[in-house]
Amino acid sequence: MSSVTFETQRAALADVVAIPVTPFAADGSVDTATHRALLRRLLDGGIRTLTPNGNTGEFYALTPEERRLVTESTVEEVGDRAAVLGGVGHDLPTAVASARHARELGVRMVMVHQPVHPYVSAAGWVDYHRAIAESVPELGVVPYIRNAQLPGTRLAELADHCPNVIGVKYAVPDAARFAAFARDAGLDRFVWVAGLAEPYAPSYFSAGATGFTSGLVNVAPAVSLNMIEALRSGDYPVAMKVWEQIRRFEELRAAHGSANNVTVVKEALATLGLCRRDVRPPSRPLPEDERAEVAAIVAGWSI
Repeated sequence: MSSVTFETQRAALADVVAIPVTPFAADGSVDTATHRALLRRLLDGGIRTLTPNGNTGEFYALTPEERRLVTESTVEEVGDRAAVLGGVGHDLPTAVASARHARELGVRMVMVHQPVHPYVSAAGWVDYHRAIAESVPELGVVPYIRNAQLPGTRLAELADHCPNVIGVKYAVPDAARFAAFARDAGLDRFVWVAGLAEPYAPSYFSAGATGFTSGLVNVAPAVSLNMIEALRSGDYPVAMKVWEQIRRFEELRAAHGSANNVTVVKEALATLGLCRRDVRPPSRPLPEDERAEVAAIVAGWSI
């Protein structure tokens, strides 16, 4: 299968890849109406690539039925306005079933979450992703890499078997390692997405990334778009001005081993009256003093 088949998907990855939140209702269920309203806000804000069932969507806290609901709701709301990159993972049969479900809905690419198994061998990593990619050969497949031990040559090996592996969400917080990994795997062979969002986007773009993921985009789509426009034009001073603007917000998300990654985003949305602040364990709502800080940061942005 020629990579030409995946030109549309590759172009969609070289962009702001939004990771929408999954809002919850007062009774704790997925609030589908609010979810769709938040998706419309992203689309109206100019976002063209969305990942249902990403980490900012609390993938690991959703039931299988809820994950299907989130995918279905996203596909219905998005229509032909944007590309959908469906998040899949967990055990292999579950991941394959999720990828096939996405395919049935018309989704054209999936992101495979980093395996959370405590014992991951590099060869086993290839086997896991190969089984998923071979189960949906018509879909573009994007591994989500958080494992600093994985060598770039293993990704190249995977793509030798599976030409539908077209992009990588690279989320190891080390720009030098990313630069080496991308070159060992094949810099021009894949679309490289900076998987640690705006804080790492400038350094990763300088090393070959052409897209970045974003949770902040749920709150302020224009801010994320300002950054990618600057990076695309090679204007790093402007990109770093955006970086400075969002620095504290992202530091709050990254604190304590990213304990409040989703919590801070939902708090900001709650401040704007767009959804409830509720998150599911093992996440937890922010303490009062940090809520006030999030509100102050968001008030300073043009939203």
